[in-house]
Amino acid sequence: MNDYVMLAAGIVCAAGGAELFVRGAVGIAFWLRIAPGIVGATVAAFATSSPELAVGVSAALNGVPQIAFGDVLGANIVNVGLVLALAVLISAMKCPRDSIRRDFSAALLTPVLTAVLAVDGEISRIDGAVLMAAFCIWLTMTVISARRQRGDVVPELDGGSRWRLIAVLLIGLVILFAAGHLIVAGAKGIARTMGISEFVIGAVIVAVGTTVPELATTIVSKLRGYDEVGLGTVLGSNVFNACFIVAVAAMIHPIPVDWNEASVALIFGFTVLLCAWPGRRSIIVRWQGILLLLLYGANVTLLLFT
Repeated sequence: MNDYVMLAAGIVCAAGGAELFVRGAVGIAFWLRIAPGIVGATVAAFATSSPELAVGVSAALNGVPQIAFGDVLGANIVNVGLVLALAVLISAMKCPRDSIRRDFSAALLTPVLTAVLAVDGEISRIDGAVLMAAFCIWLTMTVISARRQRGDVVPELDGGSRWRLIAVLLIGLVILFAAGHLIVAGAKGIARTMGISEFVIGAVIVAVGTTVPELATTIVSKLRGYDEVGLGTVLGSNVFNACFIVAVAAMIHPIPVDWNEASVALIFGFTVLLCAWPGRRSIIVRWQGILLLLLYGANVTLLLFT
């Protein structure tokens, strides 16, 4: 199969599989009476990051973990510089204070921690364990917040019985892992043909494809007036990508790091989050969305042409 066809088929499968996975996961979350903001930061974020997880595992198993690393760093920039920016351009986004303290802070720290661990030119299995520990700390804090808020939420279950939701979730997961295999295979072929490194292919092409679920979830949440779900999805996805997925990929296969490429993505990943900071009023305004789009364009240009 042609490399471009495989990549396109993988992106389509990623979007379709993620939609099924999100539908089942969010339905189960509401059945368990979890607050909307927590749903966004955990269930929706983890579900929409499933394409990145599938790509990460497939890339590591195929001996090219650079694609996984590039996809994660690129996807995190896309999440904020493109997805969040487009949502903010629709209208200013309100940010819950607990999400700012917990999720924004964690998302800002992840590129710093990644840079520190990769300073020796490799993210080793031990580094992966450190990232996994950081992820577990953040997840524990999120679970504690969820337990505090649980009593204030009225459960709503839409879409059938819990068994149907579980079935939809599992089918989506299977499609996502098939998508991961197709995306990695296509990306490898394109990288060799065009003479572009695996990291750049992952950070630019694969990252946009695997971020389609976050884009759909965030925009729909914004249009329906659930700002906290969209924001939680973006921030939770960033933490999940940078800590959990990189950790899993590194534990399967240590990740070589080319600082000429990775430094650009890490710096932009930190910068876009800093520019999206809500400020004292806990609101992300439209001019910040315009700035984020400009930064995203600059990041893609630097990765492709330097």
